[in-house]
Parts: sequence; C-alpha cells; structure tokens
Amino acid sequence: MKPDTPIIPIEPIERRILFLRGQRVILDSDLADLYGVATKVLNQAIKRNLKRFPEDFMFQLTKLEKEEAVTNCDRLSNLKFSTVLPRAFTEHGAIMAATVLNSDRAVEMSLFVVRAFVKLRRALGAHEDLARKLEALEKKYDSQFKIVFDAIRELMKPPDKPNRPIGFHTTE
Repeated sequence: MKPDTPIIPIEPIERRILFLRGQRVILDSDLADLYGVATKVLNQAIKRNLKRFPEDFMFQLTKLEKEEAVTNCDRLSNLKFSTVLPRAFTEHGAIMAATVLNSDRAVEMSLFVVRAFVKLRRALGAHEDLARKLEALEKKYDSQFKIVFDAIRELMKPPDKPNRPIGFHTTE
C-alpha cells in the first residue's frame, strides 16, 4: 500500500454489508464510495462489462427491497428519492467491480472488502458449528440437561430490539 493511502479498518466495511435474498451483499453506492468513484461511474463500468456479472455476482434490488434497505439503514437515506434501483454485489461481484474499474484505489480497497466478507463468513460458520455441537450433546445426554440446552439456545438468539416510541410524549 502507498504511504499516502489511508488505512481503513474492516469494521466500517462490515457495517456496509447487508443480508439480502439469502446472501451477504454490498450496495453499489457503498462500493463506489469505498473504491473512490462516483456511483454513476461504477455503474457505467458495470454496464460496459455486464458479461462479467452473472446473477450470483450482482443483482438489482426491487423497489420493495430498496425501501426496506432505506428504512433499516440510516446511512442509505440518500437513496430514498433516487429513481434508480441500486445494484447489490456479492463478495465475488465486489472483486469483479474492482477489476473493471482498474484503479489503484479500487484494487487496494477490494482487499479490505474481501477480508470483511471472509470475517463475516467465519463468524457465521462458528455460530453454525456451535449449534451443531449443541445438538450432538443434547442427543447424547437426552433430557438430563434439557434446561441447560434450552438456556444456551436462548443465549444464542439475537436480542430483540425494544419498540420504544421516538420523540417526546406526555401522559394525559
């Protein structure tokens, strides 16, 4: 890496990765931002090289998916009034996008993007591995430790977000 290129930790990239259609993806606006180009420039390069982007590399969001992404991610509020439906890139699509851009920054940032996807894959794999081991233990020890296994499963569930009203409310 060149000395004048800022180092970007993987965590901010991980926050840009969404789970859509059963896949971890990054939207074109986020990818363009990481690669240091305008979203329009990225999409033009993609259009010129569509053969390199099969459905398992990239897909276009539906209107409903776009609305859901904007609603759930505050950082995507700039997409709210856009008439263009964003593209979503899988890990392989993000790498391919770096190759069609052919800039030093895109190549360097693609390494960080790949590492972020790999880190998320490992975390998910560890969680699935733990669930398999727990199931094997439960079969082995039957009902002796049912309460313990149920408690561990509850701890493995993601926390429910409380639905608190936003703003100032008075009681009458």
